[in-house]
Amino acid sequence: MEQRLANTWRMPLNDKKFIETALLSDLRLDGRRPSDYRKLTVKLAKQDGSAEVHLGQTHVMTFVTAQLVRPYRDRPNEGSLSIFTEFSPMADPSFDPGRPSDAAVELGRVVDRGLRESRAIDTESLCVLSGKLVWAIRVDIHILDNAGNLVDAANIAALASLLTFRRPECSLAGEDGQDVVVHPPEERDPIPLIIHHLPIAVTFGFFSNENLLVIDPTHHEECVMTGRMTATLNSNGDVCAIQKPGGESVSHSVIMHCLKLAHVKATDITTKIRDAVEIHNNERALRKIKRHSSSVAVDVCGEKQNQLDASHLDKLKLEEEEESPMECEASPSGQEQSKDGVSKNFTGGPSSWDPYSECVNSDLLKASLASRGPSVPSKQKDSRRETKPKEPPLEIKTDSTPINKALTAGQNNKGKTLKDAVKPKHKKKKIVSSNNEN
Repeated sequence: MEQRLANTWRMPLNDKKFIETALLSDLRLDGRRPSDYRKLTVKLAKQDGSAEVHLGQTHVMTFVTAQLVRPYRDRPNEGSLSIFTEFSPMADPSFDPGRPSDAAVELGRVVDRGLRESRAIDTESLCVLSGKLVWAIRVDIHILDNAGNLVDAANIAALASLLTFRRPECSLAGEDGQDVVVHPPEERDPIPLIIHHLPIAVTFGFFSNENLLVIDPTHHEECVMTGRMTATLNSNGDVCAIQKPGGESVSHSVIMHCLKLAHVKATDITTKIRDAVEIHNNERALRKIKRHSSSVAVDVCGEKQNQLDASHLDKLKLEEEEESPMECEASPSGQEQSKDGVSKNFTGGPSSWDPYSECVNSDLLKASLASRGPSVPSKQKDSRRETKPKEPPLEIKTDSTPINKALTAGQNNKGKTLKDAVKPKHKKKKIVSSNNEN
């Protein structure tokens, strides 16, 4: 900066000549080419609106804050943006504490001009109440280490902090709708700024030889160069601002060549800034998720689903065991109810009725054929289950076979036994003898 240029006597003459001679051979002290940038690192803090930028050994930190103020009379519907810089003596011995120096004021104006003249930030969205209250955005730039090219580092840090800043949401209340209520982040999510594009500042250094041109000069090269120009462009190639504070005159062709190089560098820097901001937004979204310990996530294809299926099957087995597998309930209308509770029409006869089917209880059949004896209870009944009165057996009237006749006779007349159903032997002999006589 200007302090470095004013204190060029601190650098020996041999060092100056060495730097110029190396530049004629397209070499620099740090091994870069004249059109190469130093390593750029963008770090975003967890707090919204804070960023750190390392450009080589140059270290810059920025903070963004907002405050409700009255708007300007000529712009009652627009907010304001202001840039403030602080040069600490720890960053460079030539920086004086206290009141901002001319170099600090110039740095703030260059960054502010690139943002304001290009209308990168939508200031109309900062209006809360027309003519009464608007948001005033303030960007504080702190120089922590000066290794050259503070303008580019401060510009990148300011853009990164503006992209991550979020202002509180406001609403109008009251009978007349003129009372402004500022909602804290706990009630409503803060609102980010509307930024249309990113104006990137690219600084060039000129020397006494017109053929010498470098991008991103270091503090050693700033002591040797005789002129400087800062071009602010976006990734689309639009020129937002150009700053050339005196020094060596530059031809039109050199300026056009610088703008072409600045467009390429602006595109690369924009990509790096947006990547860093995207990572920050993803981390911020993960921090917003509230997880409750009471809720248990069920994995459809995992072990928890298998456990649920096993427990469900166990319940079904218990229910099946409680119910008698060979018991069949009959409705009064002569309909048979299956295990699922669905009634089915019953058709008598040997072709459709099978005494060994699942719906016939063998114990009940034996009890009906025997004499008045006690019925045999089912072996699979649960002791916990309440005893229910048994329904009378189903009457089946068929004449197809003698066995069916005996069964129906035994069901109709409970006093008769199986011996009564069998015909005596002497009657059979009489029938046989009568047949022989004929």
